[in-house]
Order: sequence, then structure tokens, then C-alpha cells
Amino acid sequence: MPASASSSSPVRQRRKEARPQELLDAALALFVEKGFAATRSEEVAARAGVSKGTLYLYYPSKEELLKAVIRQNLSRILADGMGIADGFEGPTSELLATLLRTWWEQVGETPAGGIHKIIMAEVRNFPEIAEFYNREVIVPAHELISKMVKRGVDSGEFRDVPPHEVTHVLIAPLIYLALHKHSFGACPMGMDAIEPGKLIEAQIDIMLRGLQSRDSPLRRKPD
Repeated sequence: MPASASSSSPVRQRRKEARPQELLDAALALFVEKGFAATRSEEVAARAGVSKGTLYLYYPSKEELLKAVIRQNLSRILADGMGIADGFEGPTSELLATLLRTWWEQVGETPAGGIHKIIMAEVRNFPEIAEFYNREVIVPAHELISKMVKRGVDSGEFRDVPPHEVTHVLIAPLIYLALHKHSFGACPMGMDAIEPGKLIEAQIDIMLRGLQSRDSPLRRKPD
């Protein structure tokens, strides 16, 4: 008996270590499927294969659970983007293109893209979540892209455009793609299919042609 208990201990330990991730994955899936308000904590626990009491050991409320989902899936990606920007030495046009493609690969093409649907649909009724999302996602994302636009303007690569407004123009199509994927894209009704990769490349092409100064050579598409 002692030997058996000893041999199962590492398995239990690994299960315990994986539990927070399992809870976050279950929460994200259910929040996207049913909505944040309509999802019950016990449903998240059941999807993750644990008791409701175990869920509350890690996340004491449903609001804290959503915050953890946002922090893990979006805050981390933004931190990675800032690292890419800080170490980038090439043209700003290439940096912006890299950030847009990377965002779609790491967020839009993953379950994390569904977070935008949750926020847009329900955040008005949850002011604490709204404040958290603004602080954790909106402000850092805006600062990152605005900094890149200003970098291009200061170097003479871009025209003298307003970074604040341009940032909203650059981000909006990505949010639209994520919302479409988890709304009309999830229930096809004979509509014209949207290919995210092609749309993002079109956005990059139009965006950079519009931003670049007359003295800057147009960027080439990647091979």
C-alpha cells in the first residue's frame, strides 16, 4: 500500500499543477459558448473535471476567473509584442506587419480570440471587468501600436499622421475578424467566406501604402 501511494503521488502532483490551466480552458470555452453571465461556476468545474469547491480554491469568484483568462491569453501576448518591438531594428512598416500577423496567429486563430466576443457583449454590465480589461489590454495595446506609429513618423518613414487615431484604424479590423469568427463564422449561412490571412495581408498593404511618406520605398510582400 505505501509503495502504491508513493507511485501515484507524482501523478497527483502533475494533475494538481495542470488544474489551473484546465480550469482556464474550460472557463474560456464556456464563456464563449454561453456568455459570461449565463455560465455558472459549477459548469466550469464540471467541464474541467473538478468540484465547485476546487474551482474556488484557485479562483474565488467568476469575475476573478475571467480576469485570469484575460491575463493569461491577452496580457501575455501583449508583453511578447512589446518584447518584439523593443528588439526590432528594421523598418517600422515591417515591425507593424509582424505585430499584426503575430496577433492573429497567437490570438485570432486560437480560442483566445473569443474573449473579444465576451467583452463586447457583456462588459457593460460588469464595470469591474471593464476597468480590468481597459487596464490590462486596451491601454497596453494602444500604447504599443501608437509607439510604433510615432517611431515611423519620427524616422521619416511615415507621413505626419496622428498616432492615436491611426492606432484605432489598425486595431479595428483585427477585432472585427475575431468577432466574426465567433459569430457569423461559427454558423455559416451561405455568406461569402472570409479568409483571415488574406484580409490581414490586404490590411497591411493598404495601411502601409497609406502611412508611408513619398520618400519611403514600398515594402515587399514576404515570400
